[in-house]
Amino acid sequence: MKPRISVLTLGVADLERSLAFYRDGLGLPTEGIVGREFEHGAVAFFDLSGGLKLAIWAQDDIAHDSGLPKRPVSPTAFTIGHNVLRREEVDEIMRAAQHAGADIVKTAQETFYGGYAGYFRDPDGHLWEIVWNPQLPPADA
Repeated sequence: MKPRISVLTLGVADLERSLAFYRDGLGLPTEGIVGREFEHGAVAFFDLSGGLKLAIWAQDDIAHDSGLPKRPVSPTAFTIGHNVLRREEVDEIMRAAQHAGADIVKTAQETFYGGYAGYFRDPDGHLWEIVWNPQLPPADA
């Protein structure tokens, strides 16, 4: 296996609501929902830096495709980190996320490693950490 991830897929309860959150609220680029012509195929992809794609797909459809039972999202199972170039960007993104409907879990504050970060949950409970770390520039810096 090569050391890379191509697509990160989040299971969502309401595909339209999540599309609006990520596209309209956070400004992530997308062509919208594709695959509606296939049963259990409707999905939206967002282009991220470095060729990575973020996908949102209904939890019911993931359960159907994988054969696993649908379970509640555990916000502490993993986090999605978004590193920024400037400290001020943390606050800007946190405000945009809140305005788009995110639940602010931890307001942005100084970190133990000399950075500045905060956490929010998307409408489905997925936990995002918005980080300014002066020792770790973003991948597209």
